[in-house]
Amino acid sequence: MDYFNNLSYLISHIFLMLFIYLFIPRRYSKTASRMIYLISFLLLCCADILKLNIFPDSDLCYLLVTIFQIIVTQSTGLFLASKISSKVLFLGLSASNYTIIGSVTASILYLYTHNIPISLAGNFLIHTAVLAILYKSIHKIWLRQYERADSKGWWELCLIPSFFYCSFSCFAFFPHTLQEEPHNIPGILCLMITMLISYIVMLRYIESDSKRQDIYWKNVLFESYIKGLEDQYYLVEQSEKNIRILRHDIRHYIGMINQLLDEGKYGEIRNITTHITAAADDSRIVKHCDNLIVNSIISKLMEQAGSLQIRVNLELQIPRKIPVNHYELAAVIANLFENAIICVKNFEKENRSIDIRIRCSDECLLIQMKNECREELVFHPVTGLPKSRKGTDHGLGMQSILAFSEKIDGNIDCFLENGIFWIIFFAKFS
Repeated sequence: MDYFNNLSYLISHIFLMLFIYLFIPRRYSKTASRMIYLISFLLLCCADILKLNIFPDSDLCYLLVTIFQIIVTQSTGLFLASKISSKVLFLGLSASNYTIIGSVTASILYLYTHNIPISLAGNFLIHTAVLAILYKSIHKIWLRQYERADSKGWWELCLIPSFFYCSFSCFAFFPHTLQEEPHNIPGILCLMITMLISYIVMLRYIESDSKRQDIYWKNVLFESYIKGLEDQYYLVEQSEKNIRILRHDIRHYIGMINQLLDEGKYGEIRNITTHITAAADDSRIVKHCDNLIVNSIISKLMEQAGSLQIRVNLELQIPRKIPVNHYELAAVIANLFENAIICVKNFEKENRSIDIRIRCSDECLLIQMKNECREELVFHPVTGLPKSRKGTDHGLGMQSILAFSEKIDGNIDCFLENGIFWIIFFAKFS
């Protein structure tokens, strides 16, 4: 029986490492990662020998070794993951649950057949089937969720695989095995099916909710973009109206200038030309950059800042065609601009100022914003971005630039110096 348990656990550990390998993007090379997986696998197998062969009757040894194996398994995923977050822990706990299914299946088959080859073959086939089903149904969904910057709520979700694991252990292994309590088999089969379905349904629901949130924020951006276009359309109408008036009146100005020339009143002529120049300037449409989407967003926010008597020192160099998504860049700029407006709008008039410098080319993207800040900011220890006072990890602007930065492999530097808040974002394109 020890021979059977050793082989059953060995097969489960192989699929456990394979599950983590397939579902967690790695930070190291394939060779280095495989060596780490091999070390973890050997540690798990050695621990099995300790609890199955050396101290088979010790409940304390079983408990301590199981805790050690849990630590090794979860540490492997966290150590190798390209981004450490609660999502990695969720995946590691889930991997442990799915590999238990194979072990439980082997125990059930052995209980009814007493045939070791058939039981181990069933173990292998069930592991393969479960891994294939999960890879086909949730692999792409999981990777999309893993790449998202938002990790809110995943710590709570880790409770689901934790309680499933405890339930499996109590039903099948500790303190009594299925061989000792065969009446637990119907219950554990139902638990296995419930877990398999619940994970698929849960991840698909999370994916659907994420898409709903993405659509919501895109709609917010499009609404702001449309309002910006409406404002620009209104300015074009006003400009055309002013030009028509100026063109209508120009003959009267010419007549006055000729009359003043005959009379030698050159100072009055200068006043008339100054008035004509001012009228022409009033008809000019302000164009902040060549990119239509970014320009429309900036135009609206400049109008908002002007209504609050906020001085904005703006330097934009964004061409019509850029190597990043227009809407995502516009969203980042809009969110950071709005954050700066909210920060300074209640200051004294002379202190209401924002400096914005943005340059985008085929080679790189630079966003630099600074404004006075009188709050005591607390910066997140991992991202380095300021924590929101509303209780979430970051405000909307911070979430936006963090997600954008991770997508295009950029770098963010954020700090408060002498009462001035700075945020600098830089990305270099290959």
